[in-house]
Amino acid sequence: MGTCAGVTNLTKEFSSAGTTTASHGMQQLATDPRNRRFELLAMPHLDAAFGLARWLTGNTADAEDVVQDAYLRAFRYLDTFRGDNFRVWLLTIVRNSFLDWLKDTRSGQRLFQPAPADLDWTDPNPSPEAMLLDRVDSETLGILMAQLPAEYREILILREIEDLSYKDIATVTGIPAGTVMSRLSRARLALRKAWINNEKRP
Repeated sequence: MGTCAGVTNLTKEFSSAGTTTASHGMQQLATDPRNRRFELLAMPHLDAAFGLARWLTGNTADAEDVVQDAYLRAFRYLDTFRGDNFRVWLLTIVRNSFLDWLKDTRSGQRLFQPAPADLDWTDPNPSPEAMLLDRVDSETLGILMAQLPAEYREILILREIEDLSYKDIATVTGIPAGTVMSRLSRARLALRKAWINNEKRP
């Protein structure tokens, strides 16, 4: 999924000597080594950041807000990055920005909650072949994903689209790797069940 025009404008904001909108509180950015480093590290992952935000928020406009906030945070705390995987670090910030957005816009309502009992299945041999992400059109996929808990949506995106390892997903979501594996298995089966139910509709 590509980024929309509003998010793509972040490239210009961070790579030029211009100023950004005061409403988002970003200070004027001069062209210097730090800004150049941020551009080189962060901009290649803009599509991944927007894709995750889009699936979590459910719409483009809110995803833009989440991603812009995440990039502002990433720029502000760039000097704290000490690892070798900037994408994982950035997606962690995107997820945290989403959670803050959720608190601000939904009066504390939680989308991350235990899955319904009928989705709490186990699959001894989960495999990518069981996934439907590459077998349905984007509109249908959106309908199916919207029926899943946010915790399932994010783990499917991180694993099946962003191709993160279990260890990296654990870092982004803040849950143990073992939990990642079991949750991914349940998420795959939940998506499959949603697809079957969708196919039965007239």
